[in-house]
Amino acid sequence: MKEYGVVVSHYDPKKHIALVTLNRPDKRNAMDETMWSGLEEAARILNEPLPRAVIITGTPNGAFCAGMDVHPDNPQIQDFSAAVGNNDVESARRLLLRIRRAVDALTSLPVPLIAAIGGIAYGGGAELAMRCDMRVMDMEAVICFSEVRLGLMPDWGGGVALRRIAGPAVAADLILTARKVPAEEALALGLVSRISEPGKCLDAALEMAHAVAQNGPRSVRAALSIIREGGDLTFEDALTLETERASKLIAAGECVTGISAFLSGETPEFPDAPGDE
Repeated sequence: MKEYGVVVSHYDPKKHIALVTLNRPDKRNAMDETMWSGLEEAARILNEPLPRAVIITGTPNGAFCAGMDVHPDNPQIQDFSAAVGNNDVESARRLLLRIRRAVDALTSLPVPLIAAIGGIAYGGGAELAMRCDMRVMDMEAVICFSEVRLGLMPDWGGGVALRRIAGPAVAADLILTARKVPAEEALALGLVSRISEPGKCLDAALEMAHAVAQNGPRSVRAALSIIREGGDLTFEDALTLETERASKLIAAGECVTGISAFLSGETPEFPDAPGDE
């Protein structure tokens, strides 16, 4: 693994499961410009060809991601300080949009993203996890939306995502108190899908990814698009969109493989779809 940055690797010869590792262990995988550029490069690599599932994790050093690197030696913090000193809203906005561009590039990939939270997920790290579709958490890991302790607020899109995942009351509790959330409470609040044994978070995420990858890739993407987009629509509009996507999926014929295997009592082996050849 390279010295530090964002590392993309695959777990199987067909490249159906990709692993994106945040690799800056000396800083608890805190983010700086090199890391933002790494997220964008990871998204570019994974777009062609698309895997069937992506796992996002941190190096096994007790951290998923500690959020933004706020130390003075990070050049972005110098820009941040200049924006504060000059009361410069536009400079602050440019910095936040640069961060959002990187986060959005990865989380907008049209395949399921699974966060493997093997250690602390603080501030932006918690936000990045919430931007994923599914989350697996080590029983000894901790999530904390810590921004208000620094006089800041969630600004990687994670506050919006948390509100949609857990509702306004839970989002207000976690964001406004900045309290630490252990794994069992995170599961009870619906922040994570599963809890793993200590040190087994990545194994649990891989089990989930394998379960996803054995299903029809067109089917998974179509269903995922409704899960992601449906919450922004009225119920009737969401139903209309679901019918449209399902109609196109049926016409594409992936169901022939699945139904044929079911009728013959076999396990289906779905061919790659455009985008993941």
